[in-house]
Amino acid sequence: MSSDARPKRITFVGAGNMASAIIGGLINDGVNPSSITAADPSAQAREMLAGLGVTDLHENPRDAVGNVDVVVLAVKPQIMAEVLGGLRGAFTPGTTVISIAAGISIAMLEDWIDSSDVHVVRCMPNTPALVRCGASGLYANKSVGERERHYADVTMACVGTTLWVDSEAKLDAVTAVSGSGPAYFFAFMEAMIQSGERLGLSHDEAAELTLQTALGAARLASEQNIPIATLRRNVTSPGGTTEQALHAFQAEKLDHVVGKAMDACHQRAEQMAKEFK
Repeated sequence: MSSDARPKRITFVGAGNMASAIIGGLINDGVNPSSITAADPSAQAREMLAGLGVTDLHENPRDAVGNVDVVVLAVKPQIMAEVLGGLRGAFTPGTTVISIAAGISIAMLEDWIDSSDVHVVRCMPNTPALVRCGASGLYANKSVGERERHYADVTMACVGTTLWVDSEAKLDAVTAVSGSGPAYFFAFMEAMIQSGERLGLSHDEAAELTLQTALGAARLASEQNIPIATLRRNVTSPGGTTEQALHAFQAEKLDHVVGKAMDACHQRAEQMAKEFK
């Protein structure tokens, strides 16, 4: 399949921040806004999409999901069953349905959609998608073909990188690493800014240095073919300042704290799936 083959028409059920980010990314990648449809009960949300050039906007999703190639389900997990219950029989056979709702399994989605002619893909994006720098984990079962996987890939690639996993259970690990991951870095940056202030910098000075350092470290790690551990060692001169800081992290068992936090996130993701079921 050609790498530039795109779905001719795509609908978004839900028009919140993530849906808006994906729509903006698609348009930025050259997709004509006239090929995008969206449905949301919020007039304000629809007005925001109208500002992006999307004109096919609806309050009721039943008016939006027919005769399209892709439907992106971008509603809260807590209302997914209700939303899909209202869409029974509305999907066109062969439609690719991409759910970005955490904790809702493919089996649940298929049950609520109640159609064997719809191809379901689960996706776990993260909030840096808002600035086209997201990371999305995707999973599709064996009933999803090459075309449907491609549609899901090109839809999500417009806001960052995509990674397909080979089991649905791994999406809980994706949640722990990248789905919730931005909050870990934000918390670390908050702590750095507070420490910078305590050491005498103004809030603005500490924030500017912290944010640029985080950005630079991420770019250095992603753009150079060098292991992360090597990059860390390259900054750590024996007997120097960085070494002392890392010794302090080690004394507080940073790796244990991070592991414990990610385990808690992973367990909560598993628990949510059971609750929604």
